Amino acid sequence: MALRPMRVDWVATPPPGAYPHRRLGAPRRGYTGPPSYPVPPRWGFPLLAWRWPTSVATDDDAPADSVEQVQRAARTASHALGLAGLTALWAAGSEIWRYVLLLLSRYGALSEGTVGVSDAMVVSSAVVMVVASGMAIVFTLLWLRRARNAAAAEAGYRPSRPDREVLIGLVVPGVNLVVPGSVLAELEHAALREPPTARPRPSRLLRWWWGLWVAAGVFTAFTIAWSFRSSVQAMADGVLFHAVSDLLGAAVAIVTAAVVRHITTLLLPVDATAIRRMRVVDVKHAPAPTLRPVRPSGSPR
Repeated sequence: MALRPMRVDWVATPPPGAYPHRRLGAPRRGYTGPPSYPVPPRWGFPLLAWRWPTSVATDDDAPADSVEQVQRAARTASHALGLAGLTALWAAGSEIWRYVLLLLSRYGALSEGTVGVSDAMVVSSAVVMVVASGMAIVFTLLWLRRARNAAAAEAGYRPSRPDREVLIGLVVPGVNLVVPGSVLAELEHAALREPPTARPRPSRLLRWWWGLWVAAGVFTAFTIAWSFRSSVQAMADGVLFHAVSDLLGAAVAIVTAAVVRHITTLLLPVDATAIRRMRVVDVKHAPAPTLRPVRPSGSPR
């Protein structure tokens, strides 16, 4: 007799305690409507139409430099220009001391220590001045780029010169005596929100800066050309010329810091506390006010 296999059915049941036991006889609550909240809920989807993007961001859509960024760049450039001005004054003082020692050497020999200290001061001040001037130029150019972009955004029209043309005009010798003044004049014109059709008229501060810039550039070129002369008197005069050149460089750095602050202030929004308040004293030739009709005594209010 063959044995038949036994059929087994497996039934899965939840373990005890998995679900709370329903009390017998408790009535089941019906639907009472949507939930209500004591305050408007703060969650949910934004009230926007969901769609696929139809445009791609380009360089023209990039946000322009803000006035706050220009203000931070102006603060950094002003500090760098102030440091460059101080080092230029130090270099000028070192050159003047050397010239005084040259005059004293006509009446007797100088001590080796005095001459060594003078040479050390001249060399160290020149190196520090070159480094500080390079930093000031870099930070000022960064401020100029941000200020031109911010002024264009505020005025509503682009600068007449691209950044590459401005950089070339600042680097090429001879041309860099004219281009910086015109670029700053155009920047000041845009910062004043003047129309693009009007001709830029630089302020007095900007004209002073332009004159100092040209004088310093021409005198520096003259001093460099003079240094190739090898006579004793030419070398002594070269020391004095270097001192004057350093003084002009210090003046340019200080006035440049003032120009940076001036143009940055023009880009800032107008402070309401700085506006002069006005008071109406008298009104002439004004129409007479319309009188309100008299209300009857028994009319309801």
